[in-house]
Amino acid sequence: MSSNNFSFWAAKDDNKPDLLCGRPADYFVVQKHFTIIISAIVVLGGFSKMLLKNSEVFALMILSVSGFVTGQLAYHFVEVHQIVYPLLKTPSFSLYCYFLPLIVFVAALDVDFYIVKNVLWQVLLTGVISFGTAFVTIAYVVLKFNEDSWDLQCCLLFTITLCIIDPLHSVNSLKTIGISKMYTDIIRGESLIICSFTCIFFGIFRGHITNISMFRELHVIIGLSFDVFGSAICGYWCTRVIQIILTDLFSNTLTNVVLCFSLVYMTFYLVEYFGMSGIVALITVGLNLDSLSFKPRMEFIITKFLIMCSSAYEHLIYGFFGIVIGCGEIKHFRFHSLVFTVTLFVTVNFARLLTVLFVSPILMHSSYEYDWRWGLVIAWSGIRGVFSLLLAPDIYSFSERKIEAPHMFIFYIQIISILTTGINSHMMLRSAKTLGLCALSLPRQMAVRNAIEHIQQIIQNAITLFKTEKILTNVNWNVVEEKANIGYNPVSHISHGPNEESPTDEVLIEEARLHVAIIQMSSFEKQCNDGVLGVEAARILIGATKSYCPIHGKFMSISDVSTYVRARSWLIKFKNMLTYLEYHKDRILFTVPGNNKFLIFVYRVIISEEFEYATYVVTVMYIFPMIIHIWPTARELNISALISINYYFMFLYTLESTLKIIILKRKYFLQNWNTLDFFIIVIGIVDILCMYFVKLRPDSLILIQFTVVTGYLRVIRFLPIFKVIIPILINIADVQIKKSLSLMYSITKGYVKSQEDAKLLVRQISGRESIYQKLYDILEKNKREAIKELGLLEHEGRDVVIALKTKQAIRHVIAKALKNLTFLWSRGIIDKHEGIEMNKVLLTKIKALNNFPMAIPPPTPDKYLPNIVWMENKDVLIEFFKERTRLTYFDYGDIICREGEMPQGIFLIISGMASLHSSSPTFGLDSNQGTERRSSKTMFTEYCTSGDVLGELSCLLKREIEYTAICETTLQAFFISLEDLYEGFDVFWPSLEYKIWLKLALGVANQYFEQVIAGEDLKFQKCVVSNYAFVETLSSYNEMTLNHVAMKIVILVYGNVINSKTEESHVAPSIIPKSCDQIQGISDVSKLLIILASEPVKKDAAPPAMGLTLAATLVLGGYLSATKIHVALASPLSFPGYTLITNNQPWSGSLEGTGQRGEQSLVFSGVFETQVTNG
Repeated sequence: MSSNNFSFWAAKDDNKPDLLCGRPADYFVVQKHFTIIISAIVVLGGFSKMLLKNSEVFALMILSVSGFVTGQLAYHFVEVHQIVYPLLKTPSFSLYCYFLPLIVFVAALDVDFYIVKNVLWQVLLTGVISFGTAFVTIAYVVLKFNEDSWDLQCCLLFTITLCIIDPLHSVNSLKTIGISKMYTDIIRGESLIICSFTCIFFGIFRGHITNISMFRELHVIIGLSFDVFGSAICGYWCTRVIQIILTDLFSNTLTNVVLCFSLVYMTFYLVEYFGMSGIVALITVGLNLDSLSFKPRMEFIITKFLIMCSSAYEHLIYGFFGIVIGCGEIKHFRFHSLVFTVTLFVTVNFARLLTVLFVSPILMHSSYEYDWRWGLVIAWSGIRGVFSLLLAPDIYSFSERKIEAPHMFIFYIQIISILTTGINSHMMLRSAKTLGLCALSLPRQMAVRNAIEHIQQIIQNAITLFKTEKILTNVNWNVVEEKANIGYNPVSHISHGPNEESPTDEVLIEEARLHVAIIQMSSFEKQCNDGVLGVEAARILIGATKSYCPIHGKFMSISDVSTYVRARSWLIKFKNMLTYLEYHKDRILFTVPGNNKFLIFVYRVIISEEFEYATYVVTVMYIFPMIIHIWPTARELNISALISINYYFMFLYTLESTLKIIILKRKYFLQNWNTLDFFIIVIGIVDILCMYFVKLRPDSLILIQFTVVTGYLRVIRFLPIFKVIIPILINIADVQIKKSLSLMYSITKGYVKSQEDAKLLVRQISGRESIYQKLYDILEKNKREAIKELGLLEHEGRDVVIALKTKQAIRHVIAKALKNLTFLWSRGIIDKHEGIEMNKVLLTKIKALNNFPMAIPPPTPDKYLPNIVWMENKDVLIEFFKERTRLTYFDYGDIICREGEMPQGIFLIISGMASLHSSSPTFGLDSNQGTERRSSKTMFTEYCTSGDVLGELSCLLKREIEYTAICETTLQAFFISLEDLYEGFDVFWPSLEYKIWLKLALGVANQYFEQVIAGEDLKFQKCVVSNYAFVETLSSYNEMTLNHVAMKIVILVYGNVINSKTEESHVAPSIIPKSCDQIQGISDVSKLLIILASEPVKKDAAPPAMGLTLAATLVLGGYLSATKIHVALASPLSFPGYTLITNNQPWSGSLEGTGQRGEQSLVFSGVFETQVTNG
């Protein structure tokens, strides 16, 4: 629609606008005092709401009456008329453009898009029926009462204006009493549809200020369609721009508020400038924006600011129009006006009642809860407000016959809006309470009761804590407890009859289901705010939850979400089709000819890249002749040229295929694109023959028609160009598949977290044990299905999932850093400038994640083997085991190893989580010794995640596994077989086996004796290097003397020992008391972790020999030759099982091994080239 017809930018022929009301000024006008009126109205409205306890209707009444009095003063006194005159000469459309955009946006922003989408056709039908019923009913009354004073056009325009339901006040009362949001959104959606229709209708009148006959013109109907669909499309894209701007990480609160306020008006003015409806565009923007469209915790601030502005606008509108009414002549206010006003009020409510009767079948179909009680409450929702008021002045502007009292249009509508706002709001609230629609459901009652009890417990704990403070000893704590007691009863306003039956399980579980859906949506939003869940994934999950809420008895499962969002299937089929069509120049098909130079030349030509690109160039060059051929006028002027060009291109196509056939022979047709080329040549030859026969028989109509058809078939000559486009399309499809896979994985992971959150809170909303158990089982079942889906998704695209997990981990780590930065900033540890700069750095890193790669290749052993602590990140160990490690995959629920089975090797978990289930651990006790422990039926559960190693102890001892490992998620692990592990023990004997025992011993000590060793620095690397803590082995019946002066703590981590003197038994895990000087092993193998009183001198990683003097081993010098490592060692050298005697002299020897020049510790194997004596 052209802008000169429908845009508010169109200038009128007369630059002097008509006054809204009142007499023109016959004096010099000073406009600087008009701001007094604006400030006074805003202040008066604010004080009225504050003094009248936020009573909106009384505040509007006071503003209207005050405005009327001001208008009467202006009518009689020039001094007051001088102040209000700028308002009187303001064009009515200017007020419309100032106030309505923000009010419409606030109303649309409060509507839940997903609810409206689910009941869209119900909302549309309700809006149409509501407008039609109100129009017919009100128009009849208006025509009867004013057939002499108003013309037909005035009556119809007044009726249309009065049909508009205010989207703000129509549901405010319902929102305060906890009515289902579905009904409030249906009412608000209905009112927004009516507002859109009337705004478009009045926009047409502004472009055509003539008469109703203009609506028969075709271009008006086209413009109406353009206003609806064009405005909606513009609103959608404006929403995307607004979301990008408002979610920018570097914008602060003030910037977001200013931008949101400005973008509302910018959207309205731009859409109006291009000749469409700005109101429809703003409604589209408001519907598409939700809490996820803003930065975390920003929606509340922006919404409050917009509501504050809309409330101030509303006060200004009622105050302004009160002034306008007062500026009119008072003689027009007669008894007829009172009767007409009362009649209009009754008619408006009667029309609303008829609407409810007509739409009740529709609402019953959309909700199983709807009944006559809901209909009676909704019948009072036909409240009129600022929308009707802002359009009221246009009735006089658009009317054919100008009436004497234009202010009466505004008067009637303003009185009706105040009456409906007061009476209808009160009746809605009273009806809902009387009919029991405000009653809290049992799950909500339980949730509120539990929350109150929790808060009361916190208050009591705080009081108990304060009582211990000396400064508060003289406080009257009885008064404090009395005043702090929460006396709120969530069910106090609900009356239960004596014969009222308790609700059935079906009713309770349905109410609890709705509450679970609310918990899940809160979980999705929290995950999104915490950065765990993406905005798109959270929006889809929330939308799916709201979509399935209206379905009776339906608990949303992950398959429902997959159905709601899944789009990968057609993408995969599309990619497979493109892959099938992709052109592969397979060189295997091209067999090198013999010694024929011509064939060799042809072979080199057709396999070259230049030959392929030449064919593409020929195809592209034919585009221009084809356009001329299709264009009839150009074809008649260039017939001979087109025929010559056709011959030329057919020659080139034929030459290409002939050269390929010469080399490929029958293999030519194995490639689909070659078959297409041959088909193009055949069609071209048929085309040439047809043109030749037409020249011979120009009177044959059939032949001419066939020739025309074959001429248009030349279009297929462009198909080979798709050989170049298909690889690009494949890459695009592959990217979209990865995006879809990443999105679905994120959705599934968020769904699993929501199920866990709901399980934690389900006890708070279930009144019966049976209901709790049913809900718990359903949630657990849905969670397990979702975890299985996670496994399938990870199996489908491991590289995509790895990238997503890595990205989420980075985001989580940076989010924690931001949280700690905020804490340091709030405590004054970091000043404001430093905090802002560090915050920018972290936000930059978060923003950089938008360019994070979508796929990361699966891990290799050399990246994860350093995570095994006993490898100490040594290259020689990593290289040894890297060749003997294989990557294994487990799905959700798979069993990695079972309790009682012999170990097959160790598993290094790379990703995922496993749970370890076992009875009481034995710690090397025999069956007879562990009878007491094994008699306990307690099952122990432990969780292992990335970096943990399974099966070390069982592999060391070659004993049965003592736990069952079950995958809680899809799990990846590196597997080292038992044979490869023991081969490593042999090659790196004895240090490797000792280090594994040391790692296990430190783990037992930290797990069971954390308080005892809290002050000790038991880091693995330190214990290996300095022997600050080491492991001793005690075999059966062997004894060991404990030196408690040198040994600070002795912990039995495995096996069973006794005190040699008292025969007191000590079972692992336990601390050997200081009173025990000598112990004897009882089990086959017992392991003790000995923590020394002071740090010894550094020594080699090899363990000390039992019963021998501990001494340091230092590498003094040496060099690495081709086959041997030459070292100089200090004496004496202690080694397990052997002692090397050097008579305190430096000894040089050679040994086989590996290492690098300059290393201080070398891993070796072999035999010393000197005499040794058995220790």
